[in-house]
Amino acid sequence: MVSTPYYRGRYREYMALHNLRENGWVCSRSAMSHSPVDIFAGKNGVALLVQVKSGTARMSKAETVELFNWAEAFNARAELWLYKKGGQLIKKTIRELEGVTT
Repeated sequence: MVSTPYYRGRYREYMALHNLRENGWVCSRSAMSHSPVDIFAGKNGVALLVQVKSGTARMSKAETVELFNWAEAFNARAELWLYKKGGQLIKKTIRELEGVTT
């Protein structure tokens, strides 16, 4: 199998979907959308928008602000899920990310 950034990113998104579904979330992946939201999820009336990154990838300030705006528009919680090397998962809410101002 060819290992490109797209395939590696997609794999991490599938890992996130699996994690969410195991925890009772109904979710869907926003494939090839180039939007700030990789995964839309819902559980018990709570909406969650997830941006998935891996390795050393980071969200730019513009991406962070756009994700924040999406979360406000949908009255949702927004999170960045960062998969580090070795499979460690770090979850940060949008409010924990530096430099978010609206």
